[in-house]
Amino acid sequence: MSNPDSISYLTQRQAAQIDETLMGPLGFSVDQLMELAGLSVAAAIAEVYKLSEHNRVLAICGPGNNGGDGLVAARHLHHFGYKPVICYPKRTPKPLYDGLVTQLESLSVPFISVEDLPLDLSEDFDIIVDAMFGFSYHGSPRPPFDGLVQMLVSLRNYDGTRQKTPAIVSVDIPSGWHVEEGDIGGEGIKPDMLVSLTAPKLCAKQFSGPHHFLGGRFVPPLIAEKYKLHLPSYSGTSMCVLIGKPPKIDVSALRENYISPEFLEEDVESDPINQFRKWFEEAVGAGLKEPNAMALSTAGKNGKVSSRMVLLKGFDENGFVWFTNYESRKAHELSENPHASLLFYWDGLNRQVRVEGSVQKVSEEESEQYFHSRPRGSQIGAIVSKQSTVVPGRNVLYELYKDLEEKYSDGSVIPKPKYWGGYRLKPELFEFWQGQKSRLHDRLSYSPEETNGGRVWKIERLAP
Repeated sequence: MSNPDSISYLTQRQAAQIDETLMGPLGFSVDQLMELAGLSVAAAIAEVYKLSEHNRVLAICGPGNNGGDGLVAARHLHHFGYKPVICYPKRTPKPLYDGLVTQLESLSVPFISVEDLPLDLSEDFDIIVDAMFGFSYHGSPRPPFDGLVQMLVSLRNYDGTRQKTPAIVSVDIPSGWHVEEGDIGGEGIKPDMLVSLTAPKLCAKQFSGPHHFLGGRFVPPLIAEKYKLHLPSYSGTSMCVLIGKPPKIDVSALRENYISPEFLEEDVESDPINQFRKWFEEAVGAGLKEPNAMALSTAGKNGKVSSRMVLLKGFDENGFVWFTNYESRKAHELSENPHASLLFYWDGLNRQVRVEGSVQKVSEEESEQYFHSRPRGSQIGAIVSKQSTVVPGRNVLYELYKDLEEKYSDGSVIPKPKYWGGYRLKPELFEFWQGQKSRLHDRLSYSPEETNGGRVWKIERLAP
């Protein structure tokens, strides 16, 4: 997130001069810049609009470089899993643009004429990419683009509030806007997202939608210095960066309507450990990040509950194992009240598993064995961190770490601290949760009961 007031905005002339410099002495070609720009647009769209809710995309492309950016963006969106459709009424008769069309056709991305567009775009599309005109366009839009601009304008109510309509994403300039003065008459396109390229143009100061991104990660220091550009830094490998304040969010309106297979009593394992193993293996197979992450909740003798995320390091019929510092807050609470709850949440599968039970320390031998299986850096970190105690600063931890790293640089065995080891929760209750439509979630609990002198697990369905 970057402050829009600290970023440079370009005039039309400056934007043209920068392009000339990029494609002149700096050696860029127009197709290189177009590829980077289109990828930036696709990346910004994917960052905001989830495939599960906004997969149908209409890209309206003009005859110039802005239209080329839209064609490239559509190709990348296809590879991201979206379903783009292209409206390209005035094709540019040049090899570069012919190639972009051929690439899309080879992917079976459909093209649609202006005449075949539905009267109500909201019925067929979730996102509309406005790639008709860029910063070099002058004057009022001519047919058929004047009608296309009006179609996008009509997606708004007159008071500017949103209907249930497609999100409009404008590439560099909302089509029909003046590059420097913006929406002069106040009756132009009101995009939900603006993806500025190279640097925002002056008209972007009038953009009032919720999502303003900067894309086109290709501005070299020479250009930035020459034109005194103040541009935000890009994070990691990202091709776009968000400008301005995040939109206000109505927390009460945030919800997900889950779509999942039914989770029925007749389909589950009779032993909850086997059912957990089945779901855990499916979470691993789905490629979910840290499927062994679990929320551990404990309470001391004062009854005050505390929770934190820890990592599961083993499970079997004897229980669930994790490792930690025996002088931490959770350890003190477990010493006073040896009962805890574990919660696994697997977002990509719409699943949760809750496990409650009594807790005891694992054997010293088991703790030793696991400690020495960890990376040496993690072993040193366990010694350095007197978990839950106050430290004067991060630099203190770094210095202690460096000292120990040097001490054991000869590869000698790093001794396990006496205050470090494992715990095992012996389950007394399981609940398996599967998200469903309209909040009619599946909840199946397993609780032990004595039958004929033996212990079995009773399965019951709970109201969501």
